[in-house]
Formats: sequence, C-alpha cells, structure tokens
Amino acid sequence: MAEKIIRVRRRRKIRPFPGVESIPIFGRHLSPAGIALLIGATALVIVLGVVFFSYGSKLYDHWRETRLLQRATSTLEQGKFQQAAQTAREVLELHPDSLPALYILAEAAEKRNLEETVSWRAQIARLLPNDLDSQLNLASAALRFSQLDIARKALDHVPPYDRDRAAFHVVAGWLARAEGNLADQEQQFAAAVKKEPGNDLYQFNLAALQIRSADEGKSATARANLERLSKIAPFRTGALRALLNDAVERSDFDVADTLAQQLQMSQQVTFADYLLCLNFYRKLNQEKFAALLEKVKPFAARNSSDLALLMDWMNNNGLAAEVLKWLDKLPSEITTHPPVAIAAAEAFAEMKNWSRLKRWTRGGSWKDEDYLRLAYQAFASRQARQSIADAEFASLWRAAERAANDQPDREIKLARLATKWNLSIEAEQLWSRVSRNPPTRREALDTLYRIYRANNEMKKLYDVLQRLHESSPNEPAITANLARLGLNIDQNTLEAQKLAKEAYDRAPNDVNCAVTYAFSLYGLDRTAEGLDIIKKIAARAIARSPCRSLRRPAFAR
Repeated sequence: MAEKIIRVRRRRKIRPFPGVESIPIFGRHLSPAGIALLIGATALVIVLGVVFFSYGSKLYDHWRETRLLQRATSTLEQGKFQQAAQTAREVLELHPDSLPALYILAEAAEKRNLEETVSWRAQIARLLPNDLDSQLNLASAALRFSQLDIARKALDHVPPYDRDRAAFHVVAGWLARAEGNLADQEQQFAAAVKKEPGNDLYQFNLAALQIRSADEGKSATARANLERLSKIAPFRTGALRALLNDAVERSDFDVADTLAQQLQMSQQVTFADYLLCLNFYRKLNQEKFAALLEKVKPFAARNSSDLALLMDWMNNNGLAAEVLKWLDKLPSEITTHPPVAIAAAEAFAEMKNWSRLKRWTRGGSWKDEDYLRLAYQAFASRQARQSIADAEFASLWRAAERAANDQPDREIKLARLATKWNLSIEAEQLWSRVSRNPPTRREALDTLYRIYRANNEMKKLYDVLQRLHESSPNEPAITANLARLGLNIDQNTLEAQKLAKEAYDRAPNDVNCAVTYAFSLYGLDRTAEGLDIIKKIAARAIARSPCRSLRRPAFAR
C-alpha cells in the first residue's frame, strides 16, 4: 500500500496541473506553459525577422544606389554618356525622385544634344521649385530645343526675389530673342551687364547686339568692347565676326580687310566665316574675291553640307549661273542627294531654267527632304506655262504638303518658298499653320502681317497684331501698331487708347509711338497735349539732322 501511494505521488509530479492534459508537438508533449513560451518565442523571431529583413533591405538598396551613382558619375566624366544614362535609370527604379540620377540623365542627354534633356530638367525643377538654377537650366534647355512655352513657364516660376539676378536676365534675353523681341533682349542683356559688369560673356552678348544699334553712342561703346574682347581667346572669333560685319555695313573697307585676314587665321574659323569674308571681298575687290572663291571651292567639295552652304551663298549673291557650271564638274553621287540637290534646284529656279528644273526633280527621292523636291517640281510646272500647268501644280503642291506631314520645321521651309515665289494663297495657309507652333510663331506672324498689309486686309491684320502683342507684350513698335490700327478702324477703341499710352511710356523718343499716342489724345479731345508731343519729336528730329547748320542766319529771317 505504501508503494502504491508513492507511485501515485510521483505521477502527480509529472502532471502538476490537475485536469489538463499535455499536447504533443513535434513528437514531444508540451504543457500549456511550454506552448505559450514557444508561441512567444516564435512571434519574437518573426518580428525580429521582419525588422531585420526590412532594415537590411533598405540598407542593401541604399548601398546599391550609392554604388550605381558612383558608377554613373564615373562613366559620365569619361564621356560614356549612354552608359551613364543607363546606370542612372537603374537608380530611378530604386528611387524615382533621385536628384543625383536626374542630374546625370540631364547632363548625359544634353551632351548628346537629345530633346529629352528638357523632360529631365523639368523633373529636377519640379523637385526644386524655388531653386533659381533649376528653373534657369530648364528654360535654357527648352530654348535650345525651341520649346518656348516651357521656357516662358520656367521663368515665370522663378521667385520675384531672384528675378534681378544677372543669370535670370541673360536667359530672359535669349527668350526675348527667340520671340523676335530684340528691344527686350537688349534690355535684359544690359541689366545682366549692370549686375555683373566684370563678366566678359555678358559684355560680349550685349556688345554683339548693340553694335548694330542706330544709337551711335551704343554702337561705339559696343565696338570698343568687341575690340577688347577680340584679344581674349574664348571671344576672339565671335568678336572678329561682329566687327567685320559692322565694318562692311559702314563701308570701312580698310578695317574690314584687316579683320577678314585675322578671322581667316583664327583657330576657331568656320566655313560660315569664309562665306562672311567672301561677302566682304565681293564688295571690296573682285580679284581678291575671285581668288578666295576658287580657294574655298575645293575645300567645300569635301563636305556636302559645306558645299550646299557655298552654293546657297552663290545663289543668293547672283552667281547661280556659276553654280550650274560648277555642278556639271562635281560627282553625281554628291549632287543628286540633299542638301546639294536642293541648292542645285534653287540655282535652276534662279536662272529660270524650268525644263531642267523639272527634269532635276522628276525622278528619284530626296528622302526626308522629298517635300522640297515636290515643291520645286510644282513651281517648275506652273512656270512652264503648259496647258495642264495649273492642275499639275495643284497636285504636286498638295503632295509636297502631305510629305511635310504637319512637321513645323518642314512646313516653314515650304512657307518660305511659297512667299519667295509669290504663291500668296499657299503661303497664307502654310504660315497660318506654322504660327501655331511657338518656335516659328514670330516669323509666321511677321510674314502674315506683311501679306495682309500688302493686300489691305484690315481685319486679318488686326488679328495678327493682337497675336503679336500677346506673344511680345513689351515690344513698343508692336503695341503702337496695334493701337493705331485699332483707332483707325474703330476696333476696341478704349483698349487701343490704353495701348497707345503704354507704347509711348516705354519709348517716348520713338516717332511711331509718339505719333500714335498723339493721335490717341486727339480722339480724347486732348489735342493740345498731342501737339506738344509732336513738337517735341520734331525738335529732336531737327536737332539730329545733318543739315541743321544750314539754317538761315538771324538777319535773313
């Protein structure tokens, strides 16, 4: 009995919780306390695993991103732009808003002159909306690829406190240039020089612009600055070009001769510079001109682009006959393909050799320039005066427009040809389409303005002036023209009077602006004020007149 009691007690030690059975787990019997401990340990392991995995993954991603950026930066510095861009794209897969990766992609695209530069710069500007450099880089890239609306928006995003920086004025000046607003360009470049007078690049930009100014003081100052800059290596060739053009326009041939020789000896001389020298020598000395032309011809024949440039220059300077003589001596594998084939077609047109122009453009294909082949063929058909000329012209011209395929850079070339050939209906249609594209808008609107003014189409003229004013609101000449036309045709008179004052306030010494404002005052019954403005303008004109010393003496009055 005692042994039995002992055995029972021992059994109870094995099961200390009466009424609860053990649970078999993994082949072993665990008590509830053991199970609780196991569950807790498992949960802790899981939590620690999740934390370790998550943190470790982030550490790995950060390490990998750093390594990729280092590799991308290194390949960019080595000039391996495509490889650098590919590596930077891998970084964006890990970190879509990685600024270093976006900078590398923008730089690599810019070095390869790719239009995607604009989109990368736009992403950087989005991430740094208040950063001046980011917005200016975006605007500069957009200007480089003729995306004027994007450039304008980028400058609009620049905070007001940064708009008086020299760099801002420079980019704003180039935007004004792209819009055709030379007055605003000069104003912006002058502001940049005022902020940083020691910056030679800013001095060069302003001087190259102002040397053409009608203001003798500005042109003289610009000439002096360019002469100084011509002795500094980075600006030497550009300064010599500007000075040579100025000397030729002023008929200062001795100075121009010296400048032309210096330009030809410059290490940065381009083929276009040789054409500039040709233009000068043609005015100065026929013997020197003929010698230089013969020297340049074989040099041009080595490269089809240079050859086409020289032929275009000869066509534009009354030497189309010489182009055709030279054409027969050149290999056909060069002359029958663009760009030389286009220059040859222009020579046939200049010489009015319509039959040969038709033969030249009838067969083959000019690939991407085939729309020009069809255009020249259409013009030759019309000029041939055959019985079916009009129908053939219409068919060929429509084919040329289809081949242009709604591409503004092609359509503007067609529009220029149509204008040159006096195809007024075709020209108006093309310029109207081209005017919707920001990079070509100014040239298109300026041409439409001349077309409508010549045809006395006042309503269309007013609409074009309105669009010109919208695209260049700070240009006094356009503002004055819009105001005067509005007053003349009684169109939006109150707005016209307001614009007349704006133009006069911007340029009180400009005759057009002053006369327009005086006319506006007359309509407001403020005739005396208008007469005062006219008297001031007349007095300034007399003071500037070279004949002012020929006035009658006092005793003869």
